[in-house]
Amino acid sequence: MEQKQTKDPLHGITLQQILEVLVATYSFKTLGEQIKINCFIENPSIKSSLVFLRKTDWARKKVENLYIKTMSKL
Repeated sequence: MEQKQTKDPLHGITLQQILEVLVATYSFKTLGEQIKINCFIENPSIKSSLVFLRKTDWARKKVENLYIKTMSKL
């Protein structure tokens, strides 16, 4: 049985993995400057950011786009 290749660059990657890579690459401070959302600015943590991003589609999309952009540079 053949497996179909997906063109989605986020296929198989969890939001937590995306966030951990971005925090390790940029830090919460820099993320807060690039994407203006409070979960990156005030008392940032992976857990609180995940809660917010799972509820807020526009913010999640911005984080996913930054991840794709970052990974394409590497």
